[in-house]
Amino acid sequence: MTMLNTEAKRKLIGNNIAKYRKLKNLSQNQLAELVNVSREHIAKVETARRNMSMTLLFNLSSALDVPEYKFFIFV
Repeated sequence: MTMLNTEAKRKLIGNNIAKYRKLKNLSQNQLAELVNVSREHIAKVETARRNMSMTLLFNLSSALDVPEYKFFIFV
């Protein structure tokens, strides 16, 4: 099994956040409002152009009703 580099992992986490956001039929704007950040911040997290804090990770998990570990499943 090939180990992923940090950038690849960030992209996969961002993709997972976007996937769960879309499954909840939320726009980036709506999710941003739920977690008290800007839409631009959400867009940058989803596209791996910005790191996120643990607090934001926990808030996204709560807002999307998804356990945190699911953001880290890279299948």
